[in-house]
Amino acid sequence: MGLNANPTSSTPKQLAAANGLALVRLIIGAMFVSVFFENLGKGLYTPGGYASLINYYIKASHSPAAWKAVMGLAANHAAMAAPMQAMTEISLGILLVIGLVTRPAAFVAFLLLGSLWISEYGTSWIWELLVPVVASLGLAIGRAGRRWGVDAWLSQRWPSSPWW
Repeated sequence: MGLNANPTSSTPKQLAAANGLALVRLIIGAMFVSVFFENLGKGLYTPGGYASLINYYIKASHSPAAWKAVMGLAANHAAMAAPMQAMTEISLGILLVIGLVTRPAAFVAFLLLGSLWISEYGTSWIWELLVPVVASLGLAIGRAGRRWGVDAWLSQRWPSSPWW
């Protein structure tokens, strides 16, 4: 059951929940935009910067060995992986902030943040990424773009679409 973007057919509780989800969506989106510019400034989207960070996680984290092998593959192909991660992070940030194709964007954010959480496991506070991971899943489930987003307009035109 999705939250309706039409205030005349929603209850006050539904509107409050939709507003809460929209607020979380804006915060997660802003986090992605902020992290993009922070990582860009640190040179982490260059092949050398990206490989160095990933190799640090391989050495210092408590990730499973299979996941460390995946990280090693990414580090070995940093010339391709670094710009892909940069584009993914800025794209997710923009899509979530404007509320466009929110459900798929939030689900991809859930997967990306989950993979980062596994990669960083044991190198930082366990809740640092776990909260945004779960929040992103909630955004996908709760159709968070249907308030304060482009998806609200799109859902009026195509209300049964699973994309918003």
